[in-house]
Parts: sequence; structure tokens; C-alpha cells
Amino acid sequence: MTAFSPTRRRLAAVVCGTALLLTGCGGSEPDETLSDDPAEVEGGAVGPDVRLNDDVGLQQVQLEYPLDGVYEAGEDARLFMAVTNTGGEPVTLTDISGPDFGGVRVETGDGQGLPLTVDAEDTLYVGAEGPPDVTLLDLGRELRSSQSIPVTFAFGGAGEVTVDVPVSAEGQNPTPPFDFPDDDPDQDPTEDGTSTSSPTT
Repeated sequence: MTAFSPTRRRLAAVVCGTALLLTGCGGSEPDETLSDDPAEVEGGAVGPDVRLNDDVGLQQVQLEYPLDGVYEAGEDARLFMAVTNTGGEPVTLTDISGPDFGGVRVETGDGQGLPLTVDAEDTLYVGAEGPPDVTLLDLGRELRSSQSIPVTFAFGGAGEVTVDVPVSAEGQNPTPPFDFPDDDPDQDPTEDGTSTSSPTT
């Protein structure tokens, strides 16, 4: 697997750090429970962090903020997340599914699509800076900022996890043209081999 650039690692560190500050201000941890309530959350959404097992986790899972502020039924939505693997063996994301969208498009730059492999003690960034890009196709209902839909991520041999994925608030997308100074510390959620689960506040 190709090593990620320091810029991408800094991007993920800043995104995750910002999320911790936002959740800390609210006095609560990221909500890992599922909910069918599509009500908009005051103050906007920060994507949840969830764990598949002791080694594999999903961080900052969220849908891109729509240009006009709302996704209409039938539109497509880009998915952002980081898949962390602190274990000693690669893991493979084999499927992405859910009841509120018609399919998924995965662009890797080499035309392969799924599965996506996360090497041992590595992190895969989806959508934040170049491929892989994941898009949920043909949404089944209208979605606004902070409203969410359940998305199931299946990993070969490691099981699956369902995440209530919110639409991000305006300005919270971890997308270019963010440009972090080259002298920022080069940090990666899995670089020191420690767990990436969010600390309690």
C-alpha cells in the first residue's frame, strides 16, 4: 500500500483534533448509537468515531455538506472517513451498504473499487485528499446538515459495523483547499501504535 504524505497525515490530525475540541465543548462523547430520528442537530454535526474491534476503527464518518444545504431524494453524497488499523495484519473493507441509498461508487484511481485494504499499523483516508473516493448513490430521502442515515461497513474476516452517518455542517468538510504549514508536526493516528478511540471528556 502506498505510504501517505505528511500533508495527508497532518490533515487527519487536524480534523480529528478539531472534532475532539468540538465534542469537548459540548461536554459529551461522540454518539456511537444508532438513531432513526432525522431531526437536525443544533450547531451542526461532527462525524462519529466507532470501533469494529480492538485494532480497527472508523473516525470522523460523515457525508459532504451539500452545496445548496440539502440533499434531495435521488441525489448522491460523498462519504468522508478514516479507517485506522493498529493491528499487525492488514484488514479489508469489502462492502458498504444501507437502506437509505441505492448503491455505492468507489474510485481508487486504478479502477479497482472495492475492496479497500488497510495495511497493518496504517490509516486509510477516504475522500479527504485524493483517492479513494466513496459516494453513496441515489439517496432515498431528503437530508440536511446533521441529519443522518445508517451505513454498514463490512470487513472481510473481521465482521461489520453500522454507523449513523451525519451530513456535516457547512465548513466542516475535511477537503482541499486546506493548506497546512510544512513545519506542523507530522502526526498520524496510528503512527505510534496507540489506540485511536476518542478519550472521554
